[in-house]
Amino acid sequence: MHSLSFLCIATFFKGEAFLRACKSLGNTVYLLTDQKLADKEWPRDAIDEFFFLQSPSNSSESLAEMVTGLAHVMRSRRIDRVVALDDFDVEKGALIRETFRIPGMGQTTARFFRDKLAMRMRAASEGIRVPAFSALFHDETVTDFLRATEAPWLIKPRSEASATGIQKVHSLEEAWSVIHALGDRRHEFLIEQFKPGRVYHVDSLSYEKTIVFTLASMYLATPMEVAHGGGVFRTMNLSPQAPETSSLYEINTRVLNAFGMRHSASHSEYIRGDHDGELYFLETSSRVGGAHIAEMVEAASGINLWSEWAKLEVAVARGETYQVPVNEPQYAGLIVSLARQQWPDLSSFTDSEIWWRMKREHHIGLIVRATDADRIQQLLDAYMHRIYTDFHASAPVPEKPTN
Repeated sequence: MHSLSFLCIATFFKGEAFLRACKSLGNTVYLLTDQKLADKEWPRDAIDEFFFLQSPSNSSESLAEMVTGLAHVMRSRRIDRVVALDDFDVEKGALIRETFRIPGMGQTTARFFRDKLAMRMRAASEGIRVPAFSALFHDETVTDFLRATEAPWLIKPRSEASATGIQKVHSLEEAWSVIHALGDRRHEFLIEQFKPGRVYHVDSLSYEKTIVFTLASMYLATPMEVAHGGGVFRTMNLSPQAPETSSLYEINTRVLNAFGMRHSASHSEYIRGDHDGELYFLETSSRVGGAHIAEMVEAASGINLWSEWAKLEVAVARGETYQVPVNEPQYAGLIVSLARQQWPDLSSFTDSEIWWRMKREHHIGLIVRATDADRIQQLLDAYMHRIYTDFHASAPVPEKPTN
């Protein structure tokens, strides 16, 4: 077996299954993470060595310090591949590959999986529907956009995740007030027209530019609704026979092809507009979906995205063939909420369909699995009401990411 050295980057606590799978395949595994996460429950038996960042941000100063530190590390250690396990680490991984000429996604392609403005511009240029949008660079262009489209609009950070930092505005004057308040960071944001609709996510594995596994799901409460309205996060996978499933797979394939996806996990989001019934691209990422969506995907398919992503990366690095496991389709649903209690007691949830229970302070979460989609919907609806009554707490959307 050809042993390789993988530098995995995770400045949030996640990806344990990836690290274990990568190590089990006979590789050397290095983890680059935030110093503040040093005491987290990492799978230490699967990690050969830790490297720590004092500042995990993507500022030019922090990235320069990271590169200098790795240059010293690489004088005595070989690094064959770099894998970014979180959205916020994609830039880091691309910069490391470019600097040290390590194979994999470079900075130009990485932009399409991190920069929401780059995503929209590329998708639109390929004929993929996107909500009407504008950069915030040029005053007259922004004003023309506001006058040519109907309120409300969303002002979004170009490089944050989920609903972090999004502001909804309802008039030209309010939009300009928010834009001016951004100050010197204005160029880091975009504005787009908000149209209500059903939001979906598609979680995939790509190998040799081909999607080898994919699962379409629908949000019953979107991350933005939860963050801004204090709701309960819910999602469930769609039937392969559902009318929107084939359309989601088609647009997802177009997006990943247009953005240059070769080998990775991906999590992409789409909306079917209530105004016209058409699918629109919202955003994508070259990583496993957060908020425990990976666990829901495993419940619905039998496929662990984290460990399969590791196997895929190792196969590519070794020049071997990757074969995705056989999908074992069922239906699964996920529900997650902040909780008033430090450690919520889930013992009252006794349904046999419960597949997973969250164990995290001030959170409550469950995944249910069944052969019947209606049963999943029924359970999620019932749990939502119970959680609102007995457990639910809400918090304002963070200005900075906390996942």
